[in-house]
Amino acid sequence: MDLALDLSNPSTALSLPHIRYQLIRLEDTVLYHLIERAQFPLNPAIYTPGALALPNSTLSFSDWVLREQEKLQSQIRRFQSPDEYPFFEDAMQPLILPKLEYPRILWANSVNVNQELKRRYVQEILPQCCVKPQRSERGRVEEAQENYGSAATADVNCLQSLSRRVHFGKFVAESKFQSAPETFVPLIRAGDTAGIDAAITDKKVEQKVLERLKVKAETYGVDPGMDAEAPSKVNVEGVVAMYKDHVIPLTKIVEVEYLMQRLKGTEWE
Repeated sequence: MDLALDLSNPSTALSLPHIRYQLIRLEDTVLYHLIERAQFPLNPAIYTPGALALPNSTLSFSDWVLREQEKLQSQIRRFQSPDEYPFFEDAMQPLILPKLEYPRILWANSVNVNQELKRRYVQEILPQCCVKPQRSERGRVEEAQENYGSAATADVNCLQSLSRRVHFGKFVAESKFQSAPETFVPLIRAGDTAGIDAAITDKKVEQKVLERLKVKAETYGVDPGMDAEAPSKVNVEGVVAMYKDHVIPLTKIVEVEYLMQRLKGTEWE
């Protein structure tokens, strides 16, 4: 089986072994980007609208960098892919490359949790994983202004990899629906979101994910050639908490909301 994400073949893209492999790969991607981001101080100013003067914009510096990146990426087909979702939908631009025609893998839906993901990233995830700003002799917080651009660029990579991981829940939900429509159709018709959540939840799998992620964070966070007592480049417990408190719950929200829209235009509607 081709281990790269195969969007040309719906049966392959929705097979559980293929999905599991992609989710494990995304764990690595998220972790690498988070380690890269954690080397820079939190720098609250880049998340505060108006704190830095920007051309024709009232956004925070971090949001401005993300929006400008998405404008460019939208022109080269990034958001045509069914596993990519923008944070700034109003920034989408006409394509400069020929449009790609993907076979229908996911059902038509409007699920996008990126705004909530970004809020949690700035307010909860980063403070757990980043170096706190240093204080001057007068007690004032000293920001590393020379790192503003680097930190914001690293934020783009973190946010986009997290978004892809969370929205991959749509593939999981579609696969589960096709495997057992008799389970999900009555729940969807009844609007039973709690029942859907229970049907898609596997606590043993979630625990294995957290255990695997902790090992990876402990391993990737320290260079092999460094002293064994050297501090990790990332807060391991913070990484685990990120998945437990944010990534897994948001993924399940995506799955439930996707399934709530799954019957539109079908014989079950």
